[in-house]
Amino acid sequence: MQLGYSTNSLQNHRLGDALQLLAEHGYQAVAITPDTCHLDPDATSDAQLDELARRLRDLGLRPSMETGARFLLDPRHKHEPTLMTRDAAGVARRLDFYGRVAAMGARLGAEVVSFWTGIDREPGDDSDARMLDGIAKACERIRAEGQRPSLEPEPGMAVETVADWHRVRDALGAAAPALTLDVGHLYAVWEGDPVAIVAANKAHLAQVHLEDMRRGVHEHLLPGTGEVDFTGVLTALRQGDYRGPVCFELSRSSHAAPAAVATCRDMWQRCLPAPRR
Repeated sequence: MQLGYSTNSLQNHRLGDALQLLAEHGYQAVAITPDTCHLDPDATSDAQLDELARRLRDLGLRPSMETGARFLLDPRHKHEPTLMTRDAAGVARRLDFYGRVAAMGARLGAEVVSFWTGIDREPGDDSDARMLDGIAKACERIRAEGQRPSLEPEPGMAVETVADWHRVRDALGAAAPALTLDVGHLYAVWEGDPVAIVAANKAHLAQVHLEDMRRGVHEHLLPGTGEVDFTGVLTALRQGDYRGPVCFELSRSSHAAPAAVATCRDMWQRCLPAPRR
């Protein structure tokens, strides 16, 4: 598995400078969030993507794609519209965004696009049907661009827990997305021992996010300031032969990114020391 970091946690850096910073600290992967500050989907050309792909290769950074931009689609409402929006035009706009990010990922050399369902703000008897329909269509859009769709359970959203993800998997079968697991969310929305959950779901993982967090509170924290068992989690991933990126996600620490990048790398090295020669 590869040590990674999220561009949504480097929002005060130009993207090129951010990638250079990660490479200098020994990172091997980057989770790219197209957003107003980095790779705006409406303003980024194929030529710019091709140049960035070369830069990623030169720096030895494996890209994956994220779709959690806060106000990109609606400047007044965070994360809206979503797959759970009752307005058909809003859902279509979200699906178009997922397709565009997947196409961007294909040019960058990514393999995985992570997405989530959004909050169900008008729940009803049709909530599950709308959720499954939206997820299935999102997967179709992402796969059409040669990318692997991966659904992230997010606190407060229609798919909130790993158990919710398994219900989606059971319902959609072969069409279901892989699992993007944010380890901190296992503390924010408690389902049992997080290390055991990581170990039990290793075969389903396409992407892993990591940060510190306290039980019952959805707040992304610097390593060492919460309750996450980093050694236990990373050991479970390694023993489970997970070979994808593990990307630290600290979007509220962008203002202190150089220190945060170093802190996360140091935590990684303490938990997974290099083998002795």
